[in-house]
This record gives sequence, structure tokens and C-alpha cells, in this order.
Amino acid sequence: METSRLGRTAVEVTRLGFGGGPLGGLFAPLDDETAAGALAAAWDGGIRYYDTSPHYGIGHSERRIGEFLRSRPRASFVLSTKVGRLLVPQDPAGRRDPAGFHVPATHRRVRDFTRDGIRRSVEDSLERMGLDRIDVLYLHDAEEFFGDALRDGYPALAELRSEGIVGAIGAGMYDTDMLTTLVEETDVDVIMQSGRHTLLDHSALDTFLPACEKRGVSVIAASIFNSGLLAVPRPVVGAHFDYETATPDVVERANRIADVCEAHGVTLPQAAMAFPLQHPAVAGIAVGMRSAEEARRNVESFAAEVPAQVWADLRAAGLIGSTATRVV
Repeated sequence: METSRLGRTAVEVTRLGFGGGPLGGLFAPLDDETAAGALAAAWDGGIRYYDTSPHYGIGHSERRIGEFLRSRPRASFVLSTKVGRLLVPQDPAGRRDPAGFHVPATHRRVRDFTRDGIRRSVEDSLERMGLDRIDVLYLHDAEEFFGDALRDGYPALAELRSEGIVGAIGAGMYDTDMLTTLVEETDVDVIMQSGRHTLLDHSALDTFLPACEKRGVSVIAASIFNSGLLAVPRPVVGAHFDYETATPDVVERANRIADVCEAHGVTLPQAAMAFPLQHPAVAGIAVGMRSAEEARRNVESFAAEVPAQVWADLRAAGLIGSTATRVV
């Protein structure tokens, strides 16, 4: 599978990456065997970039990804995880995780972007995964703590990079205005931008992507299906959009996009995967996968050729903006 280099670092990722959110039991329970099957199918499909976080299932995703990758040569894959939440053990007392992951509430999350908190988070993640290093480290969901992340978190990541503990640093967030500030005021290598450079949301094009292109910062586009709506050929009412139930008008817009895609023999998920990669700052996409079937389907969709005329027709129909796609 084709790879891209992150910023000016030596880290190279496959253009399709494995998003570890579903392995934490996001939206529905997931057993270890099914999770392992998803990881194996992704590997067989050529994926060598795996992303996770302590947040995903309060450690379940990291544990499962680490268990799988430990049996592979360390130089054969790229691993990213995130900082900003420490996991503190607690008695679950029969409770489930309140953050939307279907796992017992064995830990509580404590937000911490301090130097000591970030270093402890890295140590904890390495222990959970059973691996010797992390290739890419992101500040995670720092919107409500952006001042702390900019003042304390970024210098801590830069220090880890300078020490050779991680190869590339950045942030994984939704807010494109904050991310633009981070790109312009720091020396990050890569941003995992979630849900704002998709077929249904082009807001990353306003200031964020131009800033990344100018500064030589790579982008990994995440939540490209907007948490589910664009992951099927024909969305239906009740599908998830940005982790909530999609409104009827959003479902209708997605199906209008699907009409255009189908006229060219392309499915909606295939176009959704190809769309972010049209921008030169985007190094790759990260897609959540929870089963072997999903992984194989995503690899197949990623490999599909999307004709340039699809983008032209979507622009003509007013479904994407005039600057939403560019030939790389």
C-alpha cells in the first residue's frame, strides 16, 4: 500500500490507517476475538498504520492493538496514540463506561496536559500495549483545555520528540480554528483532524488545510464517514452523524451525493475515502474498523478508482464547494 511521510520527519504511514476507536467498544460491545480478526484482516490488506488512544474503551483499544502488533516486526508498522487523559483505576461497581464505550467502568479519565501527566500517559500506554516505543503522539481532544495544551502539552511533546522517544508529534481534534492556531504557532509534524474534511463537512478548507500546506504539516483525516453516515452506500434515518443521530436533511444530502457517485459506478464509502486525499496536505486517512468483514470492505473501497468527473459533478450540483477537491 502506498505510504506518505509525515511532515519533515522520517515517519511514513500507509495512506489507509486503522482507527482504533471501535476496538474500545464504541457504540456496541466487542469481544477480543472479533477485534483480533479486524486487526489481522487490516494487516493482510496492507495496512501498516495503527492509531489508538487511552480514551478508546479506557485502555481496551490500546491493549488489543498492542497484543496484535507485538507479534509483528517492530520496524514493519507505525503506531500512534494520544495524551491528555490519564486512566485512574476505580471499582466499576457494575457500572459501564459513561463515555459511550461498552466496557466496564474500571477506570476514570483525568484530563492532564502537564509535562508530568503526558510522560506518565506515555509510560502507561506502552505498558498497556507491551511495546517499546510510540511513533506518533497526539494531544487528544484538547478543545476545552486548549490553553493548557498549547502552553504545557506541546512543549512536552516537543521534548519527547527531541529525545527520540517519539518520531512525530501533533494533535487529534475537531476544532479547526484551534488546530490552525496550533499549526501556525508551533512546530508540529502532523494533525489528525476529525470530521471536518469529509463529503459532508468542508470546514477544514477555510483556514486549517491552507495553514498546514503553508507550514509543511501533514494531515491524517479521521472520522471521514462522520461516525457512520457515509460508511454505507445508502444512508438511512437513524444513522450516526458526528456521534449523534443524523437529521433527515443530512441523510437526504448524503443520498444526493450517493446518486452522483452511483452514476459513475462508485459507492458513497469509496468516494468518502477518496475525497480527503485530494488535498495535498493530507497524508492519509484513518478509518475505524471493528470486524474482519469491515476491514476487508474498507481495504477494497480504498483501492477503488474514483473518476475525476465525480468531483466535477458534485461541484456542479452544489454538493461540494468549488475548492473542495484538488488534483494532488
